[in-house]
Amino acid sequence: MYLIDMFNNKLKLPTAETALKGRSKPIATAETHFVNGRPLGAPYPAGFETAIFGMGCFWGVERKFWQLGDAVWVTAVGYAGGLTENPTYQETCGGLTGHAEVVLVVFDPGRISYANLLKVFWENHDPTQGMRQGNDVGTQYRSAIYATAAAQLEAAKASAGLFEAELSKRGYGKVTTEIREAPAFYFAEAYHQQYLAKNPDGYCGLGGTGVSCPIGIAGAVG
Repeated sequence: MYLIDMFNNKLKLPTAETALKGRSKPIATAETHFVNGRPLGAPYPAGFETAIFGMGCFWGVERKFWQLGDAVWVTAVGYAGGLTENPTYQETCGGLTGHAEVVLVVFDPGRISYANLLKVFWENHDPTQGMRQGNDVGTQYRSAIYATAAAQLEAAKASAGLFEAELSKRGYGKVTTEIREAPAFYFAEAYHQQYLAKNPDGYCGLGGTGVSCPIGIAGAVG
């Protein structure tokens, strides 16, 4: 019975009554980005924007975005979309925080558009799988876009419709991506930050559908 309950926790979001309460202070994290040395936290350069994406295990997702080049100022992994304040990795994996594993992307909109980030998002995971991504099963692995501005929210919703139409041509089902205004973002523990740069042979379950999303301009990346 315990195993059944634990599995159900992984597939069902907790309620305010069942979610863990968390803690008042942030958990410890890294101060700087392991790859580019820039501060992980705010303040960020004037005119830069932030984006938050969930695509499964955040290790591989973060690498995908920092590899876009200097148009992306900094990336960080963390937790968002749930109910527990300042959660830990172990708590999130237990399914009782409601959070998804996400990546914070700080970018220069003059060098790379949000539409281009959306293209990277859609093409590098399967957004039709609900509370899982490949062999990674649980609410923390759900597909999610948390918009930090009204224009982002509008663009994200429009892109979901476009990509769902393309997916359907290839036999995929409905897009299950959670799209909403950005909730609080909580930085993950230091060892998770830029994990695959520190551990090049580490696990990465990131993989797309092979379907192209008809948005974004590849040439905008630099």
